[in-house]
Formats: sequence, C-alpha cells, structure tokens
Amino acid sequence: MDYLFKNKAIVFLAFIILFLIPSRGMAAKAELSDIIVTNTRDDVLVYFNVKNFFTMDVKEAILNGVSTKLTFYISLYRVRNFWPDEKLADLDIHHTIKYDNLKSEFTITRSERNSPIVVKSFVEAQKIMATVDDLRVIPLKELSKECRYQIRLKAELAKVSPPFYLHYILFFVSWNIETDWYTADFIY
Repeated sequence: MDYLFKNKAIVFLAFIILFLIPSRGMAAKAELSDIIVTNTRDDVLVYFNVKNFFTMDVKEAILNGVSTKLTFYISLYRVRNFWPDEKLADLDIHHTIKYDNLKSEFTITRSERNSPIVVKSFVEAQKIMATVDDLRVIPLKELSKECRYQIRLKAELAKVSPPFYLHYILFFVSWNIETDWYTADFIY
C-alpha cells in the first residue's frame, strides 16, 4: 500500500512539473499595438508596433547568432454590405535580425526600407524590429469616396534556416509566435 501511494505521489508531482509550471520561454501573448491608419495627399499609410514577441528563448537564439524574421501581413478591404469584402491590397513585410558575435552588433533588415540598420543595443534592435511606420498601403486614387474600408494586420515570428547543416545542431531552436488578426476600420 505504501508503494502504491509513493507511485501516485510521483505521478502527481510529475504532472505538476510538466503541465502546470510555465516554461522559461513563456511570456505574455504577442499583440499589435498603437495601430494608426492615416493618409498623405497621395497614399493611405499605416503605423503599428508589436509587443511581447521577444521571449527569453527568442532572445537567447538571436544572441547565439540565429537569424530571425518577423513577418507582417497587411491587407486592405473595401467593406460591402450583403457581398463579400473586396480585397484591394495585400502586403507582406519582413524584418530580419542577425547578431554578429565578433562585432557585438545587430543588423536589422526591413523589406520596406532600402538599407539595413546596425545597432549595438538589443533593446534598440527590438524596437526597430517591432515597429512599422510610414508604410504605404495603397494610393488614395484607388479608393472611392464615402466607402467603408478595413485594414487587417497580423505578425508572425520565424527563425531563418541556419546556414550549412547548423540546423542539425540547433534543432532545439523552434517557436511559433504570432499575433491574432487585428482590424482598423475607416471611411474615406
């Protein structure tokens, strides 16, 4: 009987450790924030930030030299009653970060900009990676006046495949971090 009690206690303790204690890499859910839709004289622009993307596991992987890509999905729809919404624009924006251990610097490449940005601070690199500003979605001449529109946004984090068989060594580096779809409605 005493043996049976010890086995149940061990199984219960293992259950608590495996399922109820959060892992070191867990953090708050990733989310988009500060979403602003505006326009210039010629274009519709969108601004937004990503929060809670860089968990401890992601930070550790980046500092170990794993190149990481943050992909933003942006779609613009004309909202129509009694008909499916019409897709007017569909953009995929990529921000990639790579840490150089020898120079102790981060290189951030953003697909919507021409030149990479090099910084020394991880905090600054995070801020650049997680910010989209002044992104041209569509020319205003393609929109109809007095119509309802909706911008849908989502972000997804992925590691870039390591070069030359390093993926066999870094097989433990994996994550699936993404935000929910966010929407911003406006009338032009």
